[in-house]
Amino acid sequence: MQNTTILDKLYLTAQDLSELLNISVGHSYKIIRSLNNELSEQNFLIIAGRVPTAFFCEKYYGLKQN
Repeated sequence: MQNTTILDKLYLTAQDLSELLNISVGHSYKIIRSLNNELSEQNFLIIAGRVPTAFFCEKYYGLKQN
């Protein structure tokens, strides 16, 4: 059995962000909406209520995943 973490997922949900950042789910949706708006402005396709993990890590932690 493989041990995986939240950050191993391709997309993060509001619940995932809530657990990672210790914030409410409602605030997580605001963060996701903001990040998805930024992606949309760059002509990327988005999934409502989810944000790509790599983009979240880059924007929030300043990390670039390989």
